[in-house]
Amino acid sequence: VIQFEDIAFEILNTSLLEWIAVVSSLLYVILIAQKNISGWFFAAISSAVYIYLCFVNNYYLETILQVFYLAMAVWGWAHWNSTRKTDFKIQTWSLKHHAINIGLSTVFTLFLGYVFALRTDQALPYLDAFTTVFSIGATFMVARKVLENWIYWVVIDLVSIKLYSFRDLNLTAFLFAFYTVISIVSFVKWRRSYKKQIT
Repeated sequence: VIQFEDIAFEILNTSLLEWIAVVSSLLYVILIAQKNISGWFFAAISSAVYIYLCFVNNYYLETILQVFYLAMAVWGWAHWNSTRKTDFKIQTWSLKHHAINIGLSTVFTLFLGYVFALRTDQALPYLDAFTTVFSIGATFMVARKVLENWIYWVVIDLVSIKLYSFRDLNLTAFLFAFYTVISIVSFVKWRRSYKKQIT
């Protein structure tokens, strides 16, 4: 049984780099939620640090995902800086769309998990493949304001807790626990907004 004292000890002994990554991630979420363009700056810092942390902990697929997030941070900064934010309505996907998304993502997850398990010293290859592949799809859904993206993020975040705690990146695991709560709250808020749109 994990004791509270053990968890507190692990957090207090978290590396400076992980603290920087986690704090930057939190600032990114808070600032972007407030439509503040400086949030993209903290997203870039967080992704850059996590590229290193994931790589040295043998999470190669997660490293690739963080490179993707870094590119998105640069694109987001440039896009927000050059264009006005357009307000488009929240949409939902049909069961067919979700079935296609989940089916294709599962195939890519199994393929990447198998390849990295066979060819590298990747830690938890299938879990890492899952979070990487499904996060890319969920990020696309966020950009398109698809309501159900938050359900995907809840599952991804819960798996990520296991992924990072396995390598004793406990502060990051707590970050994803926080993200899980945020995803649930955001789904409720977006659902209310969607209901207002269709009434």
